[in-house]
Amino acid sequence: MGTFKIEGGAPLKGEITPQGAKNEALQVLNTVLLTSEKVTITNIPDIIDVNKLITLLGNLGVKIQKLGHGSYTFQADEVNLAYLESEDFKKEGAGLRGSIMIVGPLLARFGKGYIPKPGGDKIGRRRLDTHFEGFINLGAKFRYNEEDSFYGVEADRLKGAYMLLDEASVTGTANIVMAAVLAEGTTTIYNAACEPYLQQLCKMLNSMGADIKGIGSNLLVIEGVESLGGCEHRILPDMIEIGSWIGLAAMTQSEITIKDVSWDNLGVIPSVFRKLGIQLERRGDDIYIPAHTDGYEIQSYIDGSILTIADAPWPGFTPDLLSIVLVVATQARGSVLIHQKMFESRLFFVDRLIDMGAQIILCDPHRANVIGLGFKSKLKGILMSSPDIRAGISLLIAALSAKGTSTIQNSDQIDRGYERIDERLRALGAKITRID
Repeated sequence: MGTFKIEGGAPLKGEITPQGAKNEALQVLNTVLLTSEKVTITNIPDIIDVNKLITLLGNLGVKIQKLGHGSYTFQADEVNLAYLESEDFKKEGAGLRGSIMIVGPLLARFGKGYIPKPGGDKIGRRRLDTHFEGFINLGAKFRYNEEDSFYGVEADRLKGAYMLLDEASVTGTANIVMAAVLAEGTTTIYNAACEPYLQQLCKMLNSMGADIKGIGSNLLVIEGVESLGGCEHRILPDMIEIGSWIGLAAMTQSEITIKDVSWDNLGVIPSVFRKLGIQLERRGDDIYIPAHTDGYEIQSYIDGSILTIADAPWPGFTPDLLSIVLVVATQARGSVLIHQKMFESRLFFVDRLIDMGAQIILCDPHRANVIGLGFKSKLKGILMSSPDIRAGISLLIAALSAKGTSTIQNSDQIDRGYERIDERLRALGAKITRID
């Protein structure tokens, strides 16, 4: 279990390029199982969760060749299905939430898919019902082995169907789409998730020969095809990391340029940060953030009521950035209500921020009222631990802006989502050291 030691209070300066999107990588990497032809994917982030999935694909018999940093070719022409029933798979798959998304492609191409009960972080329960109900709708038989906590789906031939998803699950939609592209006939998915990651997945599948219409909407129509071919695909920059860098710049009162952000795929993220009073300037495809030496002021609504920032399915504000927004608000002028609707345990890290001197009222597991200090009183460095990826980066941002030394234990949680975070921060002038 790693630890970060941080000397806070120093302003940062420079340029930073975001990594490839973790959530997109965890989806598109599974498409390689849908074809026997070679698939090239670039801008893959070098982070624990993604590397675990690449290892899992390798263990399944996928031939993997590294072309350079973040660039790989994959070829699944000799898949070893026996691995799915091995003890090794039970261990590997259980430690990665993203492993659920191998089931759809395996079911579509080989007629069966198994998965151990997935693990991951402590942000609340993520139901798998949507995934399996989708497969059942396509004609698969579902079984659960209670003894081994093992899920399985099997089918001789998948048949297209109409389905209305019970929730707009991103991973659920991705899994069903990957199963449906090789199913017989037409599949219609209503209340589908429409995040940029999912749009990217659908575009990639279409470039492999699939027939998916309605990309970017909540109604997807998929005409099944006999087989898919190879393709080349580039992963978008990680919008969660971009939001993290915006928050970091504001909190540390630093002048930072974030390079190549794919601005058109950021949705409401820039405008939410502007509501907190943060100045952002679009320069081509870069974001320039000036040093907020006079601080930043939270905007209120037109009628004067207190600003509420809540998460919502795309194109609403992503839940992954609420932790960042909450931290940034602690040093703003004014108050804001943070409403975490989609996960029930993501706000519990505020206890650490309160220990650092932040003024936060945790109303219930879903809502926190933040009273900004306006830099009149700096946060102070403390010893803390990271409960999940996004809380981890939020605490790291708080530590970089705080007076004194902070120690963040369980830094592996941050490494799950952020590539070489300590090196990249040091390049901006941050005083951060990794202690293993």
